Amino acid sequence: MKKVIFTGAGVAIVTPFTRDGIHFPVLGQMIEDQIAGGTDAIIITGTTGESAGMTDEEHRAAIRFAVEQVKGRIPVIAGTGSNETAYAVQLTKYAEEVGADAALVVTPYYNKCTQNGLIRHYTMIADAVNIPLILYDVPSRTGVSIKTSTYVELAKHPRIAAVKEANGDLSSILRLRHACGDELAVYSGNDDQIVPILSLGGKGVISVLSNVAPKETHAICQLYFDGKIQEAAKLQIEYADLIDALFCEVNPIPVKAAMRLMGYDAGPLRMPLTDPEPAHLEQIRAALKRHGLIR
Repeated sequence: MKKVIFTGAGVAIVTPFTRDGIHFPVLGQMIEDQIAGGTDAIIITGTTGESAGMTDEEHRAAIRFAVEQVKGRIPVIAGTGSNETAYAVQLTKYAEEVGADAALVVTPYYNKCTQNGLIRHYTMIADAVNIPLILYDVPSRTGVSIKTSTYVELAKHPRIAAVKEANGDLSSILRLRHACGDELAVYSGNDDQIVPILSLGGKGVISVLSNVAPKETHAICQLYFDGKIQEAAKLQIEYADLIDALFCEVNPIPVKAAMRLMGYDAGPLRMPLTDPEPAHLEQIRAALKRHGLIR
């Protein structure tokens, strides 16, 4: 059985930008607030962190900064995926060099490779490093899904340890768990499916919600692990409106707006992402007020 990278709620943390680059003091504040709120892992330079809009220099600097800020208190997982295998290898090797505990590697986007291509892609990355990989299946963004038979092959690799599953299909996750058992840990990639995926043996969530509600997202997982399943489900349901608000437009548009409303200098989105429509901004504001996160 492979070592579990983390259990509970890992935050897919936003990246605060200035007009010229990353606002590192604010990022440091966000990381500290997450740790104080009980977050179980920091996931830097993921989709929510706008990695697709970063320069290579910014991407590497954000990973290095997160590792140095966290100082080993909780795991740091670096988003290092790319649609170009050689670059994904380089970035994952860099993450290992600067001390990341694991890498989150999305399926290659736009190219839409075959399942054989996925196996070769992930195997090349895993062979190049000594840190564990979390596969990231998010077909709504990448145009390609990881099939159960592909998971079975990839789970044989000693450093392919987990998957962030964001395909929204609980039946496919059931088949994944049946086929791979404990050789591939599963994390929910959707905040509205935390408890359902925990019920299928999931280890936690890589969460957008945690950016604004770290204590509550951690609590959903911890209550479940403590055997308080009904309480975990109740808390999951209670935050359904806020989860919906955080996905009223494409992530991370809403969560960055929410962070600004909460007083964080989260800065601008990277184009082509734009600020939320006025009606959606009011939906976000109302949900934050309802849960006492803003006045």
